[in-house]
Amino acid sequence: MRAGPRVRAVRPLAALLLLAVTACTDGPTLENQGAVTAPPGDSKHLTIGSAGFTESDLLAQMYALLLDRAGYSTKIISVTNREIYEPALENGQIDVVPEYAATFADWLNAKEHGADAAPVGSPDLDATMKALRALAAPRGLTVLDPGKAVDQNAFAVTAAYARKHHLKTLSDLGRSGLPVRLAAGDECVQRPYCAPGLKKTYGIDITAVDPKGVGTTQAKQAVQSGRDQMVLTTTTDATLDDFGLVLLADDKHLQNADYLVPVVNRARAGGPGVRKALGKLNTVLTTADLARLNEQVDSWRRLPEDVARAYLRSEHLIPGAKG
Repeated sequence: MRAGPRVRAVRPLAALLLLAVTACTDGPTLENQGAVTAPPGDSKHLTIGSAGFTESDLLAQMYALLLDRAGYSTKIISVTNREIYEPALENGQIDVVPEYAATFADWLNAKEHGADAAPVGSPDLDATMKALRALAAPRGLTVLDPGKAVDQNAFAVTAAYARKHHLKTLSDLGRSGLPVRLAAGDECVQRPYCAPGLKKTYGIDITAVDPKGVGTTQAKQAVQSGRDQMVLTTTTDATLDDFGLVLLADDKHLQNADYLVPVVNRARAGGPGVRKALGKLNTVLTTADLARLNEQVDSWRRLPEDVARAYLRSEHLIPGAKG
């Protein structure tokens, strides 16, 4: 059997070139807007976009390997700014990107209706996907089905703190009446999913927000040391054990449905071949799987391509190495 080509990520120089040619684009032009309603395309040469962080790199590599297995020729380009890669996705310079349902829905909604537009992403996955697809379709984009994995905002405390106060959920923390200093990004003060939502939904007494970032080492160290009591991180954070931290369950579903979804350029990659190839990942990849894969890259210093290939082989989605 023919061995698939080794997948290479195109480094930041390509992103700079991409910026030069996409800076003035904003949706289908008069010349190509017919592509929005044309039959879905099936180009055999596809460019996959990564947002440049570990999880996005891993997903892009898995997409490339699955598509290669299905007979496509792929390359990966790393573009860290959604303001750049989304227009490139619309005009066909990028064909496929891994996205997050609620976040991308709200981003497209703000692009279409202004920064003050009411959010359309919500904890309801079906409602979020409906809104996302309605916003994506006029731009020539197709949103494929979400899988099992979700990368939502999440809140963690030390395991010792959780044991001492009998905490398993955010509701438990609210009922405890404990004062909580929260390590998070500075925007947490205003974001409805963060400090205001924790107070309104769970009754948690947030006394201050310590602006150390979302899931950063400094933020986790602040909780580990006792300076802060809780940290804002994500459900696929692979380093919590290193800091003695545990997640508290979002039992009232404050966080939006940020399930992983492939988004494709309809005119180039909207056909059943891409849908079938990428849909295979939906049957296996879980949130816990993704956290473990992130850990192998971030903590074990393995290459995203190697981690992605090993995972797909372990799930029998691509052939194993020859003996």
